[in-house]
Amino acid sequence: MTRLRAWIHATAPGLAVVAMIVLAAQFVSDHYGAPAMLMALLFGIALHFLSEEPRPRPGIDLAASTVLRLGVALLGLRISADLALSLGWPVLVLAIAGVVATILFGYALGRALGHGDKFAFLSGGAVAICGASAAMAIAAILPRDEKSEERLVFTVVGITILSTFAMITYPILAEALGLSQMATAVFLGATIHDVAQVVGAGFSVSPETGEIAAVVKLIRVAMLAPVIILATLALRRSAPAVTGSRPPLVPAFVLGFFALLVVNSLGLVPSVISDIAAHLSRWFLLAAIAAVGLKTSLRDVLKVGSGAIALLVAETVFLAVFVLAGLSLLSL
Repeated sequence: MTRLRAWIHATAPGLAVVAMIVLAAQFVSDHYGAPAMLMALLFGIALHFLSEEPRPRPGIDLAASTVLRLGVALLGLRISADLALSLGWPVLVLAIAGVVATILFGYALGRALGHGDKFAFLSGGAVAICGASAAMAIAAILPRDEKSEERLVFTVVGITILSTFAMITYPILAEALGLSQMATAVFLGATIHDVAQVVGAGFSVSPETGEIAAVVKLIRVAMLAPVIILATLALRRSAPAVTGSRPPLVPAFVLGFFALLVVNSLGLVPSVISDIAAHLSRWFLLAAIAAVGLKTSLRDVLKVGSGAIALLVAETVFLAVFVLAGLSLLSL
């Protein structure tokens, strides 16, 4: 009991700061339509000086690590195998192929442009899978260095801006290309980075388009776990030569993600519990990105450079072109 009190006393100030940022970000999002994730990140960066104080630091570190992992694990309750298979194998294969191809493209292009393995994988995975959520999950398993927070913040900001731009322009592009309702839904779900923007773009076309686009997007979200497991295996092979210690074979939060996905697929989770988990996951991820912002200096983020922006844009364009080519082959 004494340890629990001491832990609460140590983490409460930092968690209070994070909670304040999350509530402010959600307020701005609800009243002005700005992306809550981006607002939480920017408010955190603006209050970066607080992370340099000893009292709030433990709580901020907790939000940036443990709370993040809980948020990612709870994403598993948003997905079920039946939901994914309801669209048919061609759509399922196209969505998965888009994820794999974009990660490989981003990794190859990032290394060619001299950004290094970490940023190349981080940016490619974020674009391919589920935007800011994927960026934070991938960053959680990458070896830490002095630029870890800066890379993550830059990726989240860039991804959120590109995702918002795609939410506005992709429905217009789909109409200009004469895509059917099904093809439009698959295109939006398979290319836009963040779940919220996919929903916004899909329902701006029609309720049916929004529902199908959301399912396609969740197929991409489900790819988060296998991608992280494969990345962890690769890191384990290289870790002895670099650090002398190996990361766990499968991170605990990925096991949690898989376990919840399986339980949900078996129909063992009531819909009300799934809805609560979805809301909790979103709040946890908002808290995590607010904490990452608190730990990041804007001056350091700006040092990332225009080459990194070009990489994110190139990955986004590649994914859109890949999916459009796939839709043309499938004749949806």
